[in-house]
Amino acid sequence: MDKNDIDMPLKLKDELKDKKVSESNSKKVMYEYHDALIDPGESVGIIAAESIGEPGTQMTLNTFHFAGVAEMNVTMGLPRIIEILDGRKEISTPMMEIYLEKPHNQGKDILKLASSIKETLLSEIVSEFSINIADLTVEIRLDREKMKTAGITSKTVENAVSKSVKKINIKEKDDLVIVKSKEKEGSLNEIYRLKEKLKTVYIAGIKGIKQILPVKRGEEFIIITAGSNFKDVLELDFVDKSRTTTNDVYETASVLGIEAARQLIISEVYKVIERQGLNVDIRHIMLVADTMCNNGLIEGITRYGVVSKKSSVLAKASFETPIKHIVNSSLIGEVDLLTSVVENVMLNQPVPIGTGLPDLVTKVRK
Repeated sequence: MDKNDIDMPLKLKDELKDKKVSESNSKKVMYEYHDALIDPGESVGIIAAESIGEPGTQMTLNTFHFAGVAEMNVTMGLPRIIEILDGRKEISTPMMEIYLEKPHNQGKDILKLASSIKETLLSEIVSEFSINIADLTVEIRLDREKMKTAGITSKTVENAVSKSVKKINIKEKDDLVIVKSKEKEGSLNEIYRLKEKLKTVYIAGIKGIKQILPVKRGEEFIIITAGSNFKDVLELDFVDKSRTTTNDVYETASVLGIEAARQLIISEVYKVIERQGLNVDIRHIMLVADTMCNNGLIEGITRYGVVSKKSSVLAKASFETPIKHIVNSSLIGEVDLLTSVVENVMLNQPVPIGTGLPDLVTKVRK
């Protein structure tokens, strides 16, 4: 096909028009676009798999650690790629990058804002928990300095405790908050269990945000968090909703939809590969992301996800648990039309790719 015969997509044409690209440069872009097109019958799936898998063998099993903040690790390298492509709902280190509106993105009140986002449990604003054996009560000594930093009052603490723990009486005496069970026959074991339960009572902030770290990125300040609660963070008025992200694919899908989840899969996988100093064409990653999201739901590249949706029995059997697939298909009388690569390789037949795909030009079968 002559390069002059090919037409560019409308999106690309509009982009060139918006950027006021000259006609000669537009032609160059058109030729580049033509050269980048895949020939009909090209086996793009296998190329993508090899292109990601081969550099993947050189990846390290590492975790990136943010200096200065305890418990703030980010899973990187091969473990991160595996958890994304497997479509795992529970990821090892959920985190968010919260962009702020002006003037907060220039540093105004950033520590105060970050503290207000962080989830605060009762144990974090208490200097001492003790059990009064004579009265069978739990005595909580509040740390006024920590409460002041987090903007929490004694009343807030009392309300949070009474809401979270049922059948208790609360009274305040000096710096102590005294909690007593309403049960008439209270044992020492029950009081100990009550004390442990009180430690985990949620007081303030956004649930799920375990750590916060304000950092300067370029010309502005952002807040990086350990833990994620995308929906609640986007409701804050000082947050820039158009740029704030989470690394949790399922959370992104539930809040912003499947297209946003697809984009996150691409950017997260690409980020990991780039940080490892490897080079993979983004189109291979896009193909994997499309495969994971093309049913409107996130499906991992596993035998329970994408593979289970394959129409070919032999293709499913070639991946994992072959006997199970063959037996189940035999029971329901499933037919394999041998339309893809794997099943034809298994049966020693020409594969329908490249020169094995003349049906595109002429119908050869009667």
